[in-house]
This record gives sequence, structure tokens and C-alpha cells, in this order.
Amino acid sequence: MNKIHVARVALVSGLSAVGAGAMAAVPAEVTTALSSIGTDAGTVATVVLVAIVAVFAIKFLRKGV
Repeated sequence: MNKIHVARVALVSGLSAVGAGAMAAVPAEVTTALSSIGTDAGTVATVVLVAIVAVFAIKFLRKGV
């Protein structure tokens, strides 16, 4: 069981080293683009929410309740 534990630790440390090296070479333009995507997604979500509320409001007013 001790050999299995050592093998798992070696595997996890090797995978984490590979993952850290892969994320180190991201250009600044990519980081800027990803942050602007978050802002754009928030804007689109707001517009969709307002549209859904408007549709339900119109349905409610037509019903006459």
C-alpha cells in the first residue's frame, strides 16, 4: 500500500507541474479579452432578463387581472 501512495503522490505532483507550466505563457491580450467577455456576458444577461420581464408584463396586462 505504501508503493501505491508514493505513486499517487508522484503522479499528482507531476500533473500539477505540467499544468502550472501550461498556464504561464498566456499573453496579456488574452487576459484582457477574457475579462471583457465577462462584462459583455453581464450586459447580455441583463438585456435578456429585461426582455423576459417585459413579455410577462405584457401578458399580465392583456389578461386584465
